Amino acid sequence: MELGATRLETARTARGLLSGKLGWLITDEKIGMIVQCRGVADALGLAYVHKQVNPARLRRLLAPWILPRRSERSGEPGSLLAPPWPQIAIATGRLSIPYLRALSRLAGPRTLSVVLQDPKTGPGTADLICVPAHDRLRGDNVVRTLTAPHSYSQHRLAALRRAMPPEISALPPPRITVILGGTSRGASFTPEEQQRLAGALAALAALEVSFLITPSRRTPAALLHAVEEATRTRPRLLWQGEGENPYPAFLAHADVLVVTADSVNMTGEACATGRPVYVFKPRRTSTKLERFHEALARYGATRLLPDHPTALAAWTYQPLDSAAEIAAEIERRWLSREAAMAAQGR
Repeated sequence: MELGATRLETARTARGLLSGKLGWLITDEKIGMIVQCRGVADALGLAYVHKQVNPARLRRLLAPWILPRRSERSGEPGSLLAPPWPQIAIATGRLSIPYLRALSRLAGPRTLSVVLQDPKTGPGTADLICVPAHDRLRGDNVVRTLTAPHSYSQHRLAALRRAMPPEISALPPPRITVILGGTSRGASFTPEEQQRLAGALAALAALEVSFLITPSRRTPAALLHAVEEATRTRPRLLWQGEGENPYPAFLAHADVLVVTADSVNMTGEACATGRPVYVFKPRRTSTKLERFHEALARYGATRLLPDHPTALAAWTYQPLDSAAEIAAEIERRWLSREAAMAAQGR
């Protein structure tokens, strides 16, 4: 089942059926995993607990196919998996899957289990599996969204836009937010690619814009330096990891965004703004990333960043909010399950 813009209005008007219900978020320590689960939990209004998992040695190597240690899945007080059982459990990442499956055995139908991203263990892993549209997994309980879930709802972005920080308002429009990633399994930022991006940003600087620039944890120093040099001639804010991260404000107050193609999360967050999103794509990217970016371009959210842009294009699209779409689907399935259990007298 593919969720998309046609489901977004339903998601926006969800009645909060699960608001205040207990939820568990099961992830490892990776922030990219945590923010996806939090985005869905916040969209549902859950009162949630984060169950961070850290299997050791053989269990880490063999995840997601091996059970957690017995002491972690005993269901007894002090165990990682112990009552009170949640109404909703949301997991992502291969290390989380053994814990979610163990929870399903312990809690039974009282808990609706949800996996974000392909668990690699088949559709039977959870009650609902949510994957990006470019993923190959299919099944009756598999739903697909164009982007990964995140915490930048339209409500949150609107609140951020009502209070522009003075340091951003001091910059002349148009303001271009530049979101930098780095080398990953799906994309490689060679020195040549770094200079190609720097050249494109220098050409944008010649259009009398201002810049809001934020790197990620994966951004190499050489790439950040190249971007810093390319944008030096224009007014800008460049966050270098010190103090509070201005990323939310940079998203909300962008007139145009430039994002590197290596991160599905960052690109999806940029597409929540409804503002034009230029994607800088290294020449060597994985087939999976190519499918992701082709889908967003077809939708009308993104365009490739030219090597030598001579003008800023303007286009519009319906903002993408996969967390709200997934939340609406979880509510629908939870209601269906509750009705079935009531009919059985449970």
